[in-house]
Amino acid sequence: MEKLPVIAIFDVGKTNKKLLLFDREYHVVHQESKKFDEIKDEDGFACEDVAKLTDWVKEVFRRILSDERFDVKAVNFSAYGASFVYLDDKGEVTGPLYNYLKPYPKKLQDQFYKTYGGESVVAKQTASPVLGNLNSGMQLYRLKYEKQDMFVKIRYALHLPQYLSYILSSRLNTDITSIGSHTNLWHFKQNNYHKWVKQEGILEKFPPLLPCTKVAAQIQNTIAVGAGLHDSSAALIPYLSTFREPFILLSTGTWCISLNPFNQSQLSDYELDQDCLCYLSYEGKPVKASRLFAGYEHEQQVKRLAEHFNKPLDYYTTVSADAELLRKTKQSTEKLHKNEQSVMVGQSAFAKRDLTDFKHYEEAYHQLIADIILLQKRSTNIVLKGTRVKKIFVDGGFGNNSIYMQLLALSFPEIEIYAASVAQATAMGAALAIHKEWNPLHVPSDMVKITHLKPNSD
Repeated sequence: MEKLPVIAIFDVGKTNKKLLLFDREYHVVHQESKKFDEIKDEDGFACEDVAKLTDWVKEVFRRILSDERFDVKAVNFSAYGASFVYLDDKGEVTGPLYNYLKPYPKKLQDQFYKTYGGESVVAKQTASPVLGNLNSGMQLYRLKYEKQDMFVKIRYALHLPQYLSYILSSRLNTDITSIGSHTNLWHFKQNNYHKWVKQEGILEKFPPLLPCTKVAAQIQNTIAVGAGLHDSSAALIPYLSTFREPFILLSTGTWCISLNPFNQSQLSDYELDQDCLCYLSYEGKPVKASRLFAGYEHEQQVKRLAEHFNKPLDYYTTVSADAELLRKTKQSTEKLHKNEQSVMVGQSAFAKRDLTDFKHYEEAYHQLIADIILLQKRSTNIVLKGTRVKKIFVDGGFGNNSIYMQLLALSFPEIEIYAASVAQATAMGAALAIHKEWNPLHVPSDMVKITHLKPNSD
């Protein structure tokens, strides 16, 4: 039997570590996943078990290479950001992979921003809100001032996607999607590392930048090895490969994140205050993003609704958009909140609503979504402003919610709203990034499945 040509993608999240194989038409032909228990760093804080992760990548790759069904033409990597693996001068891992959720020392953070011009200045220059260890460059700054012995041992600092590539290729590279993702390392206007990176002796610990569309190495003379990408940037690639006209991708889950690859304006103080930031795409272009904790709120409020109305927890999945309720809730919501400006509040107004005011579950649920949509409109407008976007693609859970989609369409009457989905978007993006290095076929035009939502305002 003739072997099937494939690309192998390691897609490493904080919880699930996945291997996926795509054929040349970008169908998933094999996948498997693994979970690892976290270990503790020297301070007792949970962190990734790099040794187990490394062994798993090597073992799985060996097994796939020996599988008679597949002819592996290339391999690439996507992984969560804000995480460094450190190598010593022998190329071996030194120290833990610190968890980006670990609290950052306030005194040291104040020292950094005081030295380099203040929080507002640095945040604008690096498109990075002040996020502590989520600004991965600050992890190296902390090591220099708090763990000097370890800092001196570090020869190379690799973001996690590039370390995964190093495991198989033995090549050292830095990737722009990892460096450009709220790290405090990249000066967006100057399109280079921020001055503090060189002044603090950190620049010398970064290998050369390698474009995401190039390969880090060829192994066994036939297998192209990519340098890896930050997962948020990878997930955008199927959309950027499919659509040429300006669009916003509204990725809905626990967080609802509005991503605009066509907004290159510098972040303002207001935008930074609203938790807005920029990523760098695989092409090295800024992607402005704003986020809302709407999926989490929805999860909490449907529990409240189920209890009050004595319904099953998933009863909301049976509630369809009702034209009269849509109109009623939209009008009452806008009237109630017309003078409010804040976007990144903990909850919408629904948390304070008296459920006895509603005749039935359906009415209350329409109001919940209307309250969420009001905040979503403001959040999306932050990255929409000043651009020529005429389409919004909604992927994730809310894309299947008829009430959410109807109210979103009514909130943006001049923009076409689409429910969109891509199977394994992050992994597919990593595969597409090096398409020309392994795949002689044209990129398929139907990778993104979309459904146009026409608002029912009658």
